[in-house]
Amino acid sequence: MCTSEKLLEHIEVLRNKMMTVAIEKGFTSKESIKLSQELDRMLNRYSRKKNVTEK
Repeated sequence: MCTSEKLLEHIEVLRNKMMTVAIEKGFTSKESIKLSQELDRMLNRYSRKKNVTEK
């Protein structure tokens, strides 16, 4: 399992990639949507991990 720091790094990389693709190919392109969904999964994973460590 990833550490919180590595997860945040991955989230930032995905966010930057998604924005680049969205600007180049459009916000509703298949690739932009795929990256957005992956980013959502990583953000949810981070949120769950953070909630567990805070309890």
